[in-house]
Amino acid sequence: MAELRSELHWLSVVEKSHSYGLLTEIELERKRALRVRLKENLLLWRKSYLYTPPTAEADSVPHPVEAPPAQYHSPSLTRVPLIPTSAEDGGDKIETTSKTPKSLTPRIRTPRRALKLTRLDPQDAWLPITESRNGNAYYAAFHTLCSGIGIQALVLPVAFTILGWTWGIICLAVAFKWQLYTLYLLVQLHESPETGIRYCRYLQLSHATFGSKLSRLLTLFPILYLSGGTCVALIIVGGSTSKMFFQTVCGATCTAKSLTPVEWYLVFTCTAVLLSQLPNLNSIAGVSLIGSVTAVGYCTLIWVVSVSKGTLPGVSYNPIEAKTDLRQFFDVLNALGIIAFAFRGHNLILEIQSTMPSSEKHPSRIPMLERCQVFLLSHSNVPIPPCNRRLLGIRSKEQGGMLTALYAFHSRDTSQFILGLTSLLVIINAVSSFQIYGMPIFDDMESLYTRRTKKPCPWWLRAVFRIMFGFSCFFVAVAIPFLGSLAGLIGGIALPVTLAYPCFMWLKIKKPKMCSSIWLLNWALGLLGMALSVFLTAAGVYVIIDTGIHANFFKPQ
Repeated sequence: MAELRSELHWLSVVEKSHSYGLLTEIELERKRALRVRLKENLLLWRKSYLYTPPTAEADSVPHPVEAPPAQYHSPSLTRVPLIPTSAEDGGDKIETTSKTPKSLTPRIRTPRRALKLTRLDPQDAWLPITESRNGNAYYAAFHTLCSGIGIQALVLPVAFTILGWTWGIICLAVAFKWQLYTLYLLVQLHESPETGIRYCRYLQLSHATFGSKLSRLLTLFPILYLSGGTCVALIIVGGSTSKMFFQTVCGATCTAKSLTPVEWYLVFTCTAVLLSQLPNLNSIAGVSLIGSVTAVGYCTLIWVVSVSKGTLPGVSYNPIEAKTDLRQFFDVLNALGIIAFAFRGHNLILEIQSTMPSSEKHPSRIPMLERCQVFLLSHSNVPIPPCNRRLLGIRSKEQGGMLTALYAFHSRDTSQFILGLTSLLVIINAVSSFQIYGMPIFDDMESLYTRRTKKPCPWWLRAVFRIMFGFSCFFVAVAIPFLGSLAGLIGGIALPVTLAYPCFMWLKIKKPKMCSSIWLLNWALGLLGMALSVFLTAAGVYVIIDTGIHANFFKPQ
């Protein structure tokens, strides 16, 4: 009877914690299962005390033994039979040691400790990333494709002007497999089966792994750039492409006066800010779907037009050779930085996974890994630089990459409809990508408010935050319109977030056996990623100093 009372006390503590919003979805499922099993076994336990007249037949048949509720120690509430201490007829002593690790067994005498391990921040229900958790594998695929394929594909073929066909394809394939492996690591690290904790943001996982000070030093600036800096780049690309679209649709005989570049930036920013008023990450799943389709569409249009027109006269398709070996070495490193710049979106993986429900029987990593197949299939078709051969022979990182090459080489032999459609798809993709890349910044701004006031952010303040962020990005885009020319440098700075830090996080959290294959692989990839980051950053700085950039501050073109 005392054990049953302890079990009932455990249930009351669990229910009390539920009223404060401190339980995970896994703990809620355990609570419901515990309540059902308590009712069933309480009836069986009471029946064992009822008087039954002894009969000869009953004496010859052994009675089944039912365990009291207090002996269900497993976290998943698996049935555990009642184990006696010795055989009834003088048999050998039976082993009673539990096979379940004590670290995974929430004992009834320590309910507070078990609840502390599964406690979640109740403010997560107020923030845009974790406000809705009814996502699915399709939503995850839309978000990942929209964040992984975009404007970075426009500058990716520039790396092939230096690396050439063979080494360019090899480097691109290695980088793709490497980032796919680190993406798998992040998906596995999202939730801990031992504690039930879900790391819903990249910075949270970094904080839990490296500590507060080191995580801020290592990941804060790259994460802020990959969110805010990408939104600035999207305004630059979207505004300049809007100008090209207007000129294409209007035609040479049009008498309408075009807007200035700053005004086109403003038009694009207003559109993006208006669309950013959608409340949470799940609510923009349709926007991400449109962004994914348009990204695949304009990349496919560009390389199909390029291949269909054949080889152009007077254009060299051989890699550009530098005058000195030192310059060639740094050019190669800068090209690798451009390839690293093309693979982004890892800073959003945990945020995307946090929008899906998760339980002990149905963890969220399963649908996330399913959508990785869609990610792999789409990436195999989109950024294939060998098909975009028009960029070879020209070296124009500052002039827009693939889209500029399309207009430069095929503005006369391609229909205006194809050119206008390609520009329109780029604009739509930029507006769609702005939403998912801006969501972590929206989340951080609202979390500052909820931590101070202990209440959710009102709708009008949420709108003010997003308007402020959008026009702050607009100001930076007007002030630094040459941000796209820094792709190699920025790719080197942000490379550890994609290729190095996930390996170190896996080693710190999972603690694989020393000198095992997985231990050696993660150490090798992590150290190689950090070394590449240093070299690529140095190469980006050298190339900027050596070749110079057109620093047209506050003069977008």
